[in-house]
Amino acid sequence: MKKRIGVLLSGRGSNFEALAESVAAGRIPNAEIAVVISNREGAPGIQRAESRGIKTRVIPSKGLEREVYDRQVAAVLDEHKADLICLAGYMRLLSPFFVAKFPNRILNIHPSLLPSFPGLESQRQALEYGVKFAGCTVHFVDENLDAGPIVIQAVVAVEDQDTEESLSARILKEEHRVYSQAVKIVLEEKYKMVGRRVLLTN
Repeated sequence: MKKRIGVLLSGRGSNFEALAESVAAGRIPNAEIAVVISNREGAPGIQRAESRGIKTRVIPSKGLEREVYDRQVAAVLDEHKADLICLAGYMRLLSPFFVAKFPNRILNIHPSLLPSFPGLESQRQALEYGVKFAGCTVHFVDENLDAGPIVIQAVVAVEDQDTEESLSARILKEEHRVYSQAVKIVLEEKYKMVGRRVLLTN
């Protein structure tokens, strides 16, 4: 039985595309993307999913309380029997209900070396702070913003001439690489949790 991935996105879906490529190429074996859900109508990521023949659902979130909305999303994920949920540029905080419903089954990718620079515009935050290294983090999602246990990180050196755009582009390349690695680790259960630490096993 293939493991089934549900993807939540709000925008262009470049990390979704990287995951879809890895599934198609066998870098994430015995898996399929079962459904792609967006909270925004017209999200380019939905069109990208449709062009790949992947089932999609748009559930507009405007005006809905967080848990009311999340219950609608959870119902669609249940309908498609999602084993793992991957956030790919999903611009919503998840409710405690949603996190509790899918324990250690929600992954997010964030463009900084957490716990540094959570939230929005992480690359700009890193440049303004003057760090010499930035990067990205794949982590399990809990009810706090960008705070769940870390699965994998990738480091990107900050160059003196970097702009927010140039740094973001280099980080994005690493995001596409390590997200697929993390999904494979989690689907194959090649890890164990010791407190907050995610220890990788063979």
